[in-house]
Amino acid sequence: MATSVNPYLLFNGNCEEAFLFYKSVFGGEFPYIGKFKDMPKDESGSCPEVSEKDANRVMHVSLPIGNTILMGSDSNEQSGDVVFGGNFSVSINVESTAEGDRIFNGLSAGGTVYMPMGKTFWGAYFGMFKDKFGVSWMVNFDESEPHKEYNS
Repeated sequence: MATSVNPYLLFNGNCEEAFLFYKSVFGGEFPYIGKFKDMPKDESGSCPEVSEKDANRVMHVSLPIGNTILMGSDSNEQSGDVVFGGNFSVSINVESTAEGDRIFNGLSAGGTVYMPMGKTFWGAYFGMFKDKFGVSWMVNFDESEPHKEYNS
């Protein structure tokens, strides 16, 4: 798998509606769509419980379009509403944890880390940050390849 860059869009509760619209235009299928209520319980206590308001919001969805994957999710009470114009991230899928650490550490220098690189419940090594120029990034390495949409 080569390194790939994909747009990641953020919504205030209407992500599913938006992606159904995009799917109607581009065609294709969602390889994965998950809601916040589908997340496993956090034993460590580092992630707060999902509220009833957020339970049916989209945690992650992906739609392959050609050689790109359009990805998205809804905001939640913990993150607050997104401001349009700042409602996207650049998602980078890398070939190894070492490459993920190198890119994460390089791009996040002087920025704000929201989620340090680490293993996730979906089987990836993943982290999120905003760089010193205000651009939001996500770095992802799929160790177990549970969701093929990340590996295009």
